Order: sequence, then C-alpha cells, then structure tokens
Amino acid sequence: MLNAAPTTAADDRELLRSAAVTAGIIAAGYFRKDLKTWTKENASPVSEADIVLDKFLNSALLTARPDYGWLSEESVDNPERLSHRRVFVVDPIDGTRGFIRGEDSWTVSLAVVEDGVAIAGVVYAPVRDEMYDAAVGDGARLNGKPLVRQRHPGRTAPLIPAPGAVHQELQAAGLEYTRGPFYPSLAYRLALVASGKLDAVVVRRGAQDWDVAGAACILSEAGVGFEDVCIGALRFNRPETRHGALAALAEPSLKAPLHAALVKVYGCPQPQEVDLEHLKP
Repeated sequence: MLNAAPTTAADDRELLRSAAVTAGIIAAGYFRKDLKTWTKENASPVSEADIVLDKFLNSALLTARPDYGWLSEESVDNPERLSHRRVFVVDPIDGTRGFIRGEDSWTVSLAVVEDGVAIAGVVYAPVRDEMYDAAVGDGARLNGKPLVRQRHPGRTAPLIPAPGAVHQELQAAGLEYTRGPFYPSLAYRLALVASGKLDAVVVRRGAQDWDVAGAACILSEAGVGFEDVCIGALRFNRPETRHGALAALAEPSLKAPLHAALVKVYGCPQPQEVDLEHLKP
C-alpha cells in the first residue's frame, strides 16, 4: 500500500476556502437579524453567530486534519496546541462589532500555521463577495484569480488608516498621506493592503494570533511587508498569542515613519521582556 502524499499548503488553503464559504452561509442566517450578544471579560463583544461558527469550523477543520492543533478566539485555549507542528488559527467572525451593527465588511479569518509561520490563509468577506487567500510559495489570490496589487490611479498620497494617537505622530513627522477608512475587521484592513486599496495598516499592541495570521500569509505572498515594529518577523502559535505594535506596508518608504510613530505611541518591550522563543527561526 502506497503512503498518502503529504498535505501541502495549497491543500490546506483549499480546505480553509471551503470551510470559510460554508461559515459565511451560516453567518448570513444571523446577519442583520435579532441577534443575541454579550460582552467578554476583555470588553470585546461576542454574538451567538460567533459561537455557532466556531463550533462548525472546529468540527469541519479538525475532522479533515485530526493531527492539527487548534487556536480560536472563541474557544478556550488548550496548551496542547503547542505540541502540534501545524495548527489552525481561527477567528470565526473578525469585526464582530460591525457584524452586530449590520455593516458589510466583517470577515471569516482562517490560517494554518506551521512551526510558527502562517503557510495558508483565508480572509473571506461574504457580504462583499471577496475571498482573499494564499498558500506559501503559491501566491495570493482574490476570488480565485492571482492578486495583483493595484493602487488607485487617482491617489497621489498613501492611504493609511490608524488609531488617532498614531495619526498625530505621523502628522507631527510631516508625512504626507491621507487618513484611510476604518473597517472593524483587522484582517480585512490588512487584506486591502495586499490588494492596493490601502497603502499601509498599523496595528496597536495587543492583537492576537487569530486577528492577523490569515492575513499574514496573504500579505507575504503579495510581497507586502508585515512585522512587529520592535522585534521583526511575526511568529504564531506561541504560549503568548498577543503581539506588539505591527505595521503592514507596501511601500518601503513608509517603514521608517510608521515604525517610529508606533514605537513612540506604544513603546517596545525591555530586552528582558522579549520572549526569546519568538526570535527563534
């Protein structure tokens, strides 16, 4: 009997795509309806749709890949995930606040992480009919077609959404740019940098693996830089899932002012606070 071929990143991408589409269909049954919601301990909102999608994705993905680990915003963290080489990293509804308000830019954000690196990712905005996906070494796509970053021809200055304090620093530094639109889904904002609809996105300290892992693979395959402004390359599926301040940017000229602004606003950890595991290749 021949051994089964190893699962590739592209195989995982297709699995994530299929699961995301079904999750979007399920979520549509709750969208703009009378929805049960509550607030978690960290003051972030959650809805019954988040929980239903989390249970569906857990079943669908782990049934297909029972040897993978699991990390999701809506599941109790199980440290057993750290023993798995490959791990699903899941945000059933990224942008729950927007979902609850009936806005259309919420996403299903999914990733497969291998040895700390996102090797497959999906950011799916069902209401907008936009499916961003990528697999390491196989490029990024939008709705199944190769993703070609295209900046709007009439845009003369970089379009950058950011927290107010970061905008103040960028303006004080004299950077010429346009303040970009804010979407509740961080994964969606990052995907828009990959497509060219935004030129950069900055992320305050505290984003979790599930907020950014799916988009991280898409950005990487689209040739867009995305890193922690203090310690560099992102690593996922660590004991601590929170990240420092992050910046995604397509134009290298934006790196110095954006990184400087984020460091000024959020600071960097002291050397003894840095998780040395995070720095390992």
